[in-house]
Amino acid sequence: MSQVLMPKATAVWLVENTTLTFDQISAFTGLHPLEIQAIADGEVAGGMTGYDPTTNGQLTKEEIKRVEADSNARLKLSPRDVPMPQARSKGPRYTPVAKRQDRPDAIAWLLKTHPELQDSQVAKLVGSTKSTVQSVKDRSHWNMQNVRQRDPVTLGLCSLKDLNDAVDRARRKAAREDAARKKEAAKSGAVEEVAVSDVDPAEADQPDVAER
Repeated sequence: MSQVLMPKATAVWLVENTTLTFDQISAFTGLHPLEIQAIADGEVAGGMTGYDPTTNGQLTKEEIKRVEADSNARLKLSPRDVPMPQARSKGPRYTPVAKRQDRPDAIAWLLKTHPELQDSQVAKLVGSTKSTVQSVKDRSHWNMQNVRQRDPVTLGLCSLKDLNDAVDRARRKAAREDAARKKEAAKSGAVEEVAVSDVDPAEADQPDVAER
């Protein structure tokens, strides 16, 4: 069997959108059944956007229904006559003119769906600028009345891998910053506790004497 594109993201989609067993999804994606179970439990691939294998010709809806009806059946990849997409080379992302009008929609979707992303990440994903991201965020964009949230992957503005990688980096950064804040707060609390303990208990209990 040919290799499945984006196996983990595909597994996420199959877990969320079908009644296939863990073994069936495992056999199709090449992931271990325990990893499929961990995905279903939310312990693995948390926040990852699922990759619909029916939209890229890897599976048909009829094939999924066939295997859902028989727990012993296994999914078979659809024949592919189109060449596999090649990885994009390093450098600035080029957005075709026909798709540039879709960028505000994609920005709105990213801001709503993944608020953990920085403006610079959003701009990079859709090939836009931070000023445009900000204008959509504060609703000052010139065409805001016609902006509607649409998935940038579906629009073809970025790949699912790019999106999931950006979300993963943003969440790891947020986790590091949160840990640093907690550490700083704990340190500040310890300093205050030491300052209080330095006060002489006898002096602390001594009542104030009014001046005569």
